[in-house]
Amino acid sequence: MTQSGHYLARDNSTFRYAGMPFLRPISDRYFEDYIEGDVHCFGTIVVEADEIVAFANRFDPQSLHTDPEAAKNGPFGGLIASGWHTAGLMTRLFMDHYLTKVASLGSPGGDELRWVKPVRPGDALSVRVTVLKAVPSKSKPDRGAITSFVEVINQAGEVVMTFKVVNIIAKRALVIASAATGYLSTLSSPKTSPEK
Repeated sequence: MTQSGHYLARDNSTFRYAGMPFLRPISDRYFEDYIEGDVHCFGTIVVEADEIVAFANRFDPQSLHTDPEAAKNGPFGGLIASGWHTAGLMTRLFMDHYLTKVASLGSPGGDELRWVKPVRPGDALSVRVTVLKAVPSKSKPDRGAITSFVEVINQAGEVVMTFKVVNIIAKRALVIASAATGYLSTLSSPKTSPEK
């Protein structure tokens, strides 16, 4: 890790800051790029008081999320973000930096969502993601399942939320081969002349 908090790519000869140890950008990331045991860190996103209240008024209308004055006398001594708001902020970072833009085939779900500490106005959140498992599909050889452990961390280095999620990711070799096969078949198909 550098002094600026970025991780260098595993191939240090590239002399570039990757923000996480992926060797390929998110626009060219496939199943093979998610390596078991790798840890990826990125962020930050700042939690704003008005966004806490707006989100909670619409989706989680509890006074500890919607009313700063009432929240002062609540169990956390002040306004805190809904856990679902925190999950949404995590998802934004996850989508912007971790999950492939070209090979995501959906998710069957997640497990073990935990809100460990309250998230307050002004907190700056970052995300640490560990690749727990990368398992090729036995029935569909063009893809595999990536299991990730996601930790949301505040500016004090405290973990405020954890979550395990599975994503189905296409494999690079078969995607490229399939695209090439389709292209070659169009070249070899007979061209018909327009009727006169």
